[in-house]
Amino acid sequence: MLIPSIDLMGGKIVQLVQGEKKALEFDNFGYWIERFSRYPLVQVIDLDAARGSGSNRPLVNQIVKRLNCQVGGGIRGLATARELLEAGARRVILGSALLQNGKVNTQYADALESALGAAALVFALDSRGGRVAIDGWRRQTAVTAFDMIRVLEPFCGTFLYTHIDTEGLMGGIPLRTVHAIRQATSRQLAVAGGITTQQEIDQLDALQMDAVVGMALYSGRISA
Repeated sequence: MLIPSIDLMGGKIVQLVQGEKKALEFDNFGYWIERFSRYPLVQVIDLDAARGSGSNRPLVNQIVKRLNCQVGGGIRGLATARELLEAGARRVILGSALLQNGKVNTQYADALESALGAAALVFALDSRGGRVAIDGWRRQTAVTAFDMIRVLEPFCGTFLYTHIDTEGLMGGIPLRTVHAIRQATSRQLAVAGGITTQQEIDQLDALQMDAVVGMALYSGRISA
């Protein structure tokens, strides 16, 4: 399944290269919401909230009322996760909050699962150079995606793996890497990071992985 991604920064839809350089920017929200309305699920990420530099919550709340969404970016506590679900999000994405002092916080994951249920939880595995990056991808940890999967699998319904090294570069996602992630978990798995062609999406689908796509949709490489 193709999952379009709406990344928000400064009140606009943006596309960044490797989470840093802004490549595209749009403010025609109605157009993209209409284009993405035919998809079963859309991903919405508040990049300002992820970086602790602001919030696009009013926009997020508007989008989740019109599209079926999984929402992430700056969700650090149970109250925020619950608010987003109550606003209309189908699932919430958490990443940085699952790591504390360089270790995976399984106690927090357990509390989230107990309060919200595993089906509502997507745990993010944002990987650069084989290690998980947090705080809007600005801080590298010593933890690997496999470390997180091993201890967090009981608490979530879905993992979201992002290969930061290829994100936004329009050069494809490394299939060997994501196939290894697929083999490491029985949970639903969505992957992102440079997915550029329908052929890639079909290959991922055959391996039971959903494809989160941004740059290729906004640039017209893949038809929305």
